[in-house]
Amino acid sequence: MNEALSQQIRDKALGLGFDVVAITAARLDESAKRNLTEYVARGYHGDMAWLARTLERRGDPRALWPEAKSAIVLGMSYASEGDPLELTRRPAHASVSIYARGRDYHDVMKKRLKSLARWLAESEPCCVKLFVDTAPLMEKPLAAAAGLGWQGKHTNLVSRRHGSWLFLASLLTTLELAPDLPETDHCGRCRRCLDICPTKAFPAPYRLDARRCISYLTIEHKGHIPREFRVAIGNRIYGCDDCLAVCPWNKFAARAREHAFLPGAFLTAPKLADLVMLDDASFRQVFAGSAIKRIGRERFVRNVLIAIGNSGEPALAAGVERLLDDASPLVRAMAVWALDRLLARAAFDRLRAGCLPHEKDAAVRAEWDGSPRKQAAE
Repeated sequence: MNEALSQQIRDKALGLGFDVVAITAARLDESAKRNLTEYVARGYHGDMAWLARTLERRGDPRALWPEAKSAIVLGMSYASEGDPLELTRRPAHASVSIYARGRDYHDVMKKRLKSLARWLAESEPCCVKLFVDTAPLMEKPLAAAAGLGWQGKHTNLVSRRHGSWLFLASLLTTLELAPDLPETDHCGRCRRCLDICPTKAFPAPYRLDARRCISYLTIEHKGHIPREFRVAIGNRIYGCDDCLAVCPWNKFAARAREHAFLPGAFLTAPKLADLVMLDDASFRQVFAGSAIKRIGRERFVRNVLIAIGNSGEPALAAGVERLLDDASPLVRAMAVWALDRLLARAAFDRLRAGCLPHEKDAAVRAEWDGSPRKQAAE
């Protein structure tokens, strides 16, 4: 194995702006595939059906590309300054996960990864394939095997240098490169990440039930968010950083060097009153270049309405009422739920009497009929 070439690759990657880079064999321990299989069997993946469909390929990089010999795993820090959870304590504002407050990391990292892949292919007789969280490759176990960190009890990667704030990317190659040593688990007896979870999404350390996870519910889940989780979501309209933010290893993480990952002006302290007014065109305009654009306006406004329902701010009701005849049942349903929590009983009952007879969607009708106030009156 060529140690000199491995070092050249590390130097080149760091020169391109990656914060960490390490190399491992293009294979995973059987435990990684076993854990994923159990995860899917328990139904923890929720409606992320693509996880089940690609289960066999995810279990081993060689199943994805049999010719692969080595994996170059790279990371970029997106650590922020200050308290990542500060906005969760400002109910009239929206809390967006730190990773989504700047430009879409897929775009930023892929451009640099392509440069690295091109340089390597031109320098050595080899083939390369690159991945930035868009293919059936288990990047977190691969990163742990390469030594970038370990999978913490919250199931995310933890780095001794960058805490829980690393974006990951990988480059598979037919070259047989000198590997780095894997990292060991340094979580110890700490369970801060487990205890802080608002929806109790961790049935056990190192095990996540995505169906209860706020990041899954607000980003991946396409339907109506179950009533049991809505209050716990608070004002988190896109993702949740609670389990990441309390990791004690974050104390070693400096603010991200990459300017593109820093919050855009609109996401520094976004107001719910502004966000609820976005139509499809304005949503696309505001979040162009952001990861948020991926969920679309309907799911986004659904999340905003839940935050408004939790805000305790009756003044926000006017912006919600206009959405009772929105084209999306997803939006109308959460508008009903938010108004039920914000308005006085008489005002809510007047709206119900005017809207319910004309509502055709069963889920929206269920929100009107399932109102705690309506049930209490019966």
